Amino acid sequence: MKRFLLDTSALLTLRDDEPGADRVAEVLGLASEGKARCFGCFITQMEVYYRVWRDEDRAAGQLAYQQCLALPITWMSNSEALLLRSAEFKAMHPLSIAGAWIAGCAAEQGATLLHKDPEFQALALAQELLPLKARKPARNPPP
Repeated sequence: MKRFLLDTSALLTLRDDEPGADRVAEVLGLASEGKARCFGCFITQMEVYYRVWRDEDRAAGQLAYQQCLALPITWMSNSEALLLRSAEFKAMHPLSIAGAWIAGCAAEQGATLLHKDPEFQALALAQELLPLKARKPARNPPP
């Protein structure tokens, strides 16, 4: 059975209906049908909560967190094995702390990391890169 680890960027892509949201929804649908397994890292829950709170408000952050808990995702908590694997990623690669935990979770589960974060691309993990959000064109300064 195919296994996926959904990064914070994948869940925010779904929430904000950004390019790639259809793929995240498809993977979660497969998990709902028992055709795939989806995992998430404990730190992703915090990242979704604080990022939505910061961008919108506390109530929206709380709702986004609750919505994550309702998804067909098995949430991984800290363990010694996960700590050691994540520390290895952090020591060997230029990753954020959250990125190291998320990479460690993907490695521990033998899961394909579903994301849009360039920091993961150099890692020897199975990955599926979601399309990046289109950048707004730069405004030309007045002459």
